Amino acid sequence: MTGPRAINSGPGRVLVGLYGLFALSAWARAGVQIATKFHVAPLAYVLSAVSAAIYLVAMIGLIRGGRGGRRLAIACCSVELIGVLAVGTLTLIDSSAFPDATVWSDFGRGYGFVPLVLPVLGLLWLRATPQP
Repeated sequence: MTGPRAINSGPGRVLVGLYGLFALSAWARAGVQIATKFHVAPLAYVLSAVSAAIYLVAMIGLIRGGRGGRRLAIACCSVELIGVLAVGTLTLIDSSAFPDATVWSDFGRGYGFVPLVLPVLGLLWLRATPQP
């Protein structure tokens, strides 16, 4: 008989991979933007770097598992979802608020809306798996 499913098993492994991929891609984007044209849209580029950090910490929480990892992942997914919704809404209401796109602009349209869907999937997965 097997025990309860860990948050980093099954579909959780896919989430770990997606969070790792998005941490890397957001960090690369932010790094290039900050290094080459920070003066153009500093807020947008810093937000992309913040999103990269959130993706990385969420991935660590999912990998770590247990009670602490679950709390960390829930916090990151929640902040990420709030960020995507806030920045996405702001970019629709006032496109001049961000002179250049962030990872979360237009609800993550530049990344196939994955930044909008990923925290929802993460929260659903964390809710579906039993707590340790």
